[in-house]
Amino acid sequence: MTTQLASSDSPRSDAKRRAIIDVARAAFLAEGYAATSMSEIAAKLGGSKGTLYNYFRSKEELFEAFMAETCQGPAAEVFGRVPPASESRDIRESLIDLGATLLEFLLREDMIALHRLVVAEAGRFPEIGRMFYEAGPQRGEVRFAEFFEGAIAAGFVRPADPKMMGQRLKDLVLSDVYMRRLWGVLDPLGPRALRAHVAESVDVFLRAFGAEGEATA
Repeated sequence: MTTQLASSDSPRSDAKRRAIIDVARAAFLAEGYAATSMSEIAAKLGGSKGTLYNYFRSKEELFEAFMAETCQGPAAEVFGRVPPASESRDIRESLIDLGATLLEFLLREDMIALHRLVVAEAGRFPEIGRMFYEAGPQRGEVRFAEFFEGAIAAGFVRPADPKMMGQRLKDLVLSDVYMRRLWGVLDPLGPRALRAHVAESVDVFLRAFGAEGEATA
């Protein structure tokens, strides 16, 4: 049975695949990629390695599935909460909403734990860095570019490379917060402090890229 068949054969198969990923997530985050084995995951599931391999042909494939599920679904919600720029009446508020939602997502404990895992293991296992980038940041770059394509078309920002604009906004939103949380030297931000930080970042961004009348003083 292939992984694809195992994952789509029946609701029971879907539930089993879900259970495998849940157990793998806990093991990877607690012990790291190198220290986690398929035998250990099978034992925690209470089944055989053969059954596990029916769903995932290797530890790398299982890790990739865990990575995709952790990043892609929640990340899609980030952009789903903010209307396209073409529907915005106030680009500053739209950018603040987008930045705040993104920062809240990235500061979640499970996302911080995932980033720490990737940084710790990518030196020995470069494929982990690739999987993380393709499952999360690369997809985010595309969504940011789409947002700014709409913002340019609507005249809210000056014409420029929309992908670059997305990168600059993200960098500003994460600045002085994300890395310090990653290192464990910054207490969690409350909602008001987080939004105030994002608002300052958006104002800097609009001074650089905002169309006439959109840039803040």
